[in-house]
Amino acid sequence: MQKDISSVLKNLGILAENPAFSIGSETGAAKNATTIDSFSPVDGKIIASVSVATQENYESVVKTAEQAFLFWRHVPAPKRGDIVRQLGDALRLNKEDLGTLVSYEMGKSLQEGLGEVQEMIDICDFAVGLSRQLYGLTMHSERPNHRMYEQWHPLGIVGVISAFNFPVAVWSWNAALALVCGNVCIWKPSSKTPICALACQKIIADVLVANEMPEGICNLLIGNAVGDLLNNDKRIPLVSFTGSTRIGRIVASAVAGRFGRSILELGGNNAIIISKDADLDMSLIGAVFGAVGTAGQRCTSTRRLIIHEAIYDAFKDKLVKAYGQLKIGDPLDQNNHVGPLIDTSAVNMYLKAVEKGKAEGANFIVEGGVLEGGPYASGCYVKPCVAEVENHFEIVQEETFAPILYLIKYKTLEEAISLQNGVPQGLSSAIMTVNLKEAEQFLACSGSDCGIANVNIGTSGAEIGGAFGGEKETGGGRESGSDAWKGYMRRQTNTINYSNTLPLAQGIKFHI
Repeated sequence: MQKDISSVLKNLGILAENPAFSIGSETGAAKNATTIDSFSPVDGKIIASVSVATQENYESVVKTAEQAFLFWRHVPAPKRGDIVRQLGDALRLNKEDLGTLVSYEMGKSLQEGLGEVQEMIDICDFAVGLSRQLYGLTMHSERPNHRMYEQWHPLGIVGVISAFNFPVAVWSWNAALALVCGNVCIWKPSSKTPICALACQKIIADVLVANEMPEGICNLLIGNAVGDLLNNDKRIPLVSFTGSTRIGRIVASAVAGRFGRSILELGGNNAIIISKDADLDMSLIGAVFGAVGTAGQRCTSTRRLIIHEAIYDAFKDKLVKAYGQLKIGDPLDQNNHVGPLIDTSAVNMYLKAVEKGKAEGANFIVEGGVLEGGPYASGCYVKPCVAEVENHFEIVQEETFAPILYLIKYKTLEEAISLQNGVPQGLSSAIMTVNLKEAEQFLACSGSDCGIANVNIGTSGAEIGGAFGGEKETGGGRESGSDAWKGYMRRQTNTINYSNTLPLAQGIKFHI
């Protein structure tokens, strides 16, 4: 395994003993900087050590980014789009290696790692088309011989703070759109998955150099202190943050306090309603993948199943049988369904959640636990578990980033929707039903209160064509497709008077 990963690092142009690009510079690591060791939860082995950015590094990168923005904003948007197209092509060439690195450093299955890189490719393709569609509106003026329209301008430096569970895709969602909109980026990745970030920085740096672009268009700064620096820096007009609701509150407060903008993608506590009119086999696939995919460490992971009382016992039996067939182990082995949690801290949170659930009265019909020894020597592998609960339990109201699934029984669809909405988070939701009336009721304004609402699809997994994000304590941000690009630009309304007089709006008369 270690030899294979060494080959992957070599193919991606980064070496464990020479962690270049760790401070947003092609010249290598900063002098006298401290380091972060990246351990794989797959086997507990160290992948590499990377340099942590200092205050001096940060200042240098910001100043370089400011100069790069003065150049980049004048590059025609279709040309910017062509450079993003080249990034997509480079990702295609590196998909297998980068996907393998994502799987090994983060712990998700190889298929999910490859899928994450495919998301990066897809958003690049989307952004290329967008580069010729940064449309404004034309309005009719109430004054004769006047023309009104609106246009969109880039903001400047976009700070991107991403989480460990999607160590590369979330950066690309932000960077691809920000770049075609004329912004430059500073990326602060999770300190739990820095090697994936180094690989992405190498790929985009090569593309930019090949196009003779100046340094500073895409920058990488590693270290927890970087987040606070970005949040409090008036030179950073937009910070896009993906992470917990707890940290999101801090980011939102800091950025708003200086009148900056933030895009917040925070916690999820997602439910699938399984109707008495559902296809139970299809529902089972959506529920199990949603609950155990990425070992329950997706913001869109299925946390709750709200099941109609008429089919509750039958579906519960199916679920228990399916969980008995899950294979837990090395995520690079495609025979396994479930890989490890990111680290032992996550394991401890999982154990505390199980303990708290039992104390509140949860009935675990599939027991959890930590797997130890042999292939589980990293101490990060846990058993996915299932518990019957009440929606008001404190632990059910929280988001636990682990494969714990809660079952709740309902009688009427109105009750089910109320249960589904009855948590602080509002990211993803789904209903499994072949009843058209139920589906439409779920999607109506009185239905799901989440940013994502699906019918006969689980809560986990989203295409880049639609805007991604949620409401309530999920933060209200939108990334990826649709018109999410507007969040990376400033709107300007323009009025042009081509007459020989100066009439005022609203018919106001003013004589001098």
